[in-house]
Formats: sequence, structure tokens, C-alpha cells
Amino acid sequence: MRSHSIRDDRCRWCSVERIHPIITDKATCRVRFRATSPCVTPTASLPCVTPPASYPLRPPHPAAIVELCFRGRVTTTHLGQIFHVAGRPDVAEASEALSWFPDGALVYDTTGRIVYCGHRDGRPAPTTPETVHDHGDAFLIPGFVDTHIHFPQTYSVDAYGGGQLLEWLESCIFPAEARLADPDFARQIARDFVARRIAVGTTAAMVFGSAFPPAQDALFDETRRAGLRLVSGRGIQTVGGPSAGPLLTSERQAIELTADEIDRWHAADSGDVGSALLHVAIVPRFSLSVTTETLAGLGELYDDVRARGVYVHTHLNEDNSPDNGEIDQVKRSYRVDAYLDTYDGRFLPGSRVGGAGLLGRRTVMAHAVHCTDRELARMAETGTSIAHCPVSQLFLGSGTMPWRRTVAAGLTVAAGTDVGAGDEWLISRVLSDAFKVHLSEPGDASAVMHPAEMLFTGTLAGARALDMEDRFGNFDVGKEADFLVIDPHAWPPLEMILRQGIRADDDETARDQTLFALLMGLREPAITEVHVRGRRVTSADSN
Repeated sequence: MRSHSIRDDRCRWCSVERIHPIITDKATCRVRFRATSPCVTPTASLPCVTPPASYPLRPPHPAAIVELCFRGRVTTTHLGQIFHVAGRPDVAEASEALSWFPDGALVYDTTGRIVYCGHRDGRPAPTTPETVHDHGDAFLIPGFVDTHIHFPQTYSVDAYGGGQLLEWLESCIFPAEARLADPDFARQIARDFVARRIAVGTTAAMVFGSAFPPAQDALFDETRRAGLRLVSGRGIQTVGGPSAGPLLTSERQAIELTADEIDRWHAADSGDVGSALLHVAIVPRFSLSVTTETLAGLGELYDDVRARGVYVHTHLNEDNSPDNGEIDQVKRSYRVDAYLDTYDGRFLPGSRVGGAGLLGRRTVMAHAVHCTDRELARMAETGTSIAHCPVSQLFLGSGTMPWRRTVAAGLTVAAGTDVGAGDEWLISRVLSDAFKVHLSEPGDASAVMHPAEMLFTGTLAGARALDMEDRFGNFDVGKEADFLVIDPHAWPPLEMILRQGIRADDDETARDQTLFALLMGLREPAITEVHVRGRRVTSADSN
């Protein structure tokens, strides 16, 4: 006999509707863990619930669990219109996992952990005093995650270099990055970088760092003061042209400086990788900026520190200009079959193994515009993620990452601004360009991104790429409350399209239309509050 499923109440763990398989007598979540796990299973990651000695086959009603979360806990509540992609879907499942509460309430405790997300009338009355912030018709969405941005290029946005990637690096970027050798200048650019992140609602970021350790110290210091999330590492270059000269180190220095940065800054804010806001990455600029000796040394270092939760971040397959473009130069210089081989320990001629690889679930490759099927499959196999940067690809004429083909390979694809080749700091502007370029891909490659896929790519996919999906990225109960308050009245063009735009009669389509207008029309002035772990963050200038 086949099991029939009926929709029941919304799951308070993942904010999507539950399904009760009639035969199994067991409530399951339609999205979380792809509809295979109990709807409300207490785990160590949800400390507000103390599981009974013997957990019943049928979980209690979600409201009972929510009451357990509230009991005796001091809470803060934010009221507004809530959008988030709930549970643990992949991008193809994002539309099914999209939750919208026009009369929403987001509630978290004093540790910043979410204890409720849903309709405001559905939250149990608190047993202790609570603080309530009523934002009216403003929106609450998860904080944006930027998986590729260059700290030393903060002042290099819209730099005119008269060429594509390699020419632009030589004429505009290497000279600009050399200025961070001055500690006073580095401190100023760090302050401005952090202020820009707050202004655009980027609560977590994977940041390509400076070559100079004092500049990196300034970045980590300013980020820690602000209370944002950061993954960063010094940019490693051991070979390069004349303009890159000030950025170069010896092979030995490259390894020693990177190891020192890991020891000093990885989880420095808490001492615990599982709860830290600050993390360190190993960051070879790209394969043309290092040698086989550098890659071998970095692979050996990563073998030593991988278990400590250290990251890897670099560029891959960005520019396919014939003959002298990045990809052809890498393959010719290393005499390898594929660009990815240089990061996979196969950097000797003929793609022979020369050392340990740098791929893994805490590795993020920026761009990946021109990957072969084998490269995509290898990244998926190792859990490596991609930072998708359509704004900078347009700026440098690098082409378009094939959306359908890349996500079909099973990869996590998250959004990256790539400031300074990217001239937009706001992740929703990256998502806007992604929608446009993928709609414009030729023939069967053309893709219409669902608004939920866009929100997923700018939030939950970023948390997944950083291997911190269990901590932030949406408003699931037990996660840390990273969120933005978006007030359309603070940006009249956004308020106008949200108030006057055409909406369908059916609720689901109207929901999608509202989210699309919100993401496409969002501009910086409308982001009125930024919160990390429930704490409002502000720039030094506003203190």
C-alpha cells in the first residue's frame, strides 16, 4: 500500500509545512535533509531543548517544542515581513523551501540563537520579560554572505586599465595593493572596508587579503571590533611581473607568514573554531602567482592545519582569452591538462602528482567560468564550492559561468562581489546581474532564476560554502540570528515598486513577485539595521 502525504502545520524548526506519512505514523519535514528526518528532532545544535530520556516515535506538536524554547529564557523579538530559505535544500529545491511571513516574528535569546521564526500570532507568550522591536512593514531577511571580495582593492573599484584580467592586474591592481605596505594606510582601508560591509549588509565574507601582515592584522582587528564574520588570509605571491614586485615573498616566507597568520588569528576571538567569528584561509592568489614549490609547501601546510578548520581560497578559470589569457598561460606554464589540477596536487608536467592538494569542503574557488566537466566533477567530489561573481565577469569581459551546467554538477554556488573588479558591494546587485546574465545565456543554457534561488545564493549557499550552514544562513531554530532590516520607506524607489507593483491573485506567485522586487530594487539606504548573533553592528563612524 502506497503512503499518501497530507500537509499539516508549519514546522517550527525549518519553517516549512510538515508532511505526515499516514502509514509510518512519523512526522517528517518536507525539505530538511530532503524529507527523510523527523520534523522536530532535538540535537546538540539546538541547546534550548532538553530531550526526554525516551523520545516518542511521533514528535510532539511543534508549539510544544517552541514553548520549551521560550520557557525561562530572556528573548528579543523583531516583528516585520520575513523571507528566508528554510531547512537544508539545494538550489533546485529553494523555491519549495522559501518561507514568507508577512506578519512575521523572529525571536532569539541572549546568546543570539533563534528560538522562533513564524507568524507573530503563533509565538507563545514569554515567561520572562522580552524586548520587542516592531519594524512595521519593513522586511527581515538573513544577512548577506559574500564569498569572494578583495580587501586591498577597496579603493580600486572602477579602476580603468584598458584590458582584461591580466592587463588590469598589472596596470591597476598590483600597484594599488602595494600601498598597503604603509601600516597607517592599511588601517584606514581596513576601517573603510568594514564600514562598507556593514552598510551593504554583508554579515559574513570570505576575504582575499593583503600581502602585508600588518594590513591583515588591521583587517582582523577592525572586523573583530565590529562583530562581523570573516574568513581571510594574506594573498600569497612568489612570482610576478615588475608591478607585482612589492607583493612578492620567497617560497619559505610564503609558508612561514601563512602559518603565523593561522596561529595568531584563526578563531582568535573565541578560541573555538565552532563558535568563532574570525577564521583564516590559505590564499594563493592564482596559479600564475606561485610556483610548484609554493603549491607543494602550501599543500603540506594544509595537511597539517586542515583538521583545525582552516580554509583555502583562490581563483580558477576566470579568463579564457586565447594564447595569453589566464587559463592558457596556467596550462602552458605548468604543462597540465586542466587548471584545477594545479590546486589538486597534480601540478607537475602531465598533471602528475607533486604534493598534497588544496581541495575540500572548506575550499572556495572564485569564478570557475570556463571549467571542464572533469573539473566540475572533481570539485563536487571533494566538496569544493564556487564563488559566482557575475558583476566582475561583466566588468572584465570574462564570460558567463554556465549556471545550469554548474549547479547540475552538484556544486554549491554562492554569490561573490569580487570587489574591486566587481563594482557593486551589495550582494543583491550581484544576484540581479546573475539573473540577467543567465537569462541571456544561449539556447538550452538559458536559465530563469527563481527569486528563492537568488535569495538562497546570497545567503544560505554562502553559509554552506563556508561550511557554517549549521550556524547561520537562514532562520531555522537553533541558528545564530544574523539578519538585516530592510525599510522600503528609506529608499522611495523600492517602496514604490513594492507598494504599486502588479501582484498575482494566488498567494504563492504574489510572494515570489514581492521577493523578486525586493531583491532587484534593494539599494544600500534601505538597509537600516544589520545584526550578527542578534547584536546590532555599526561602523566606527557611527559610534
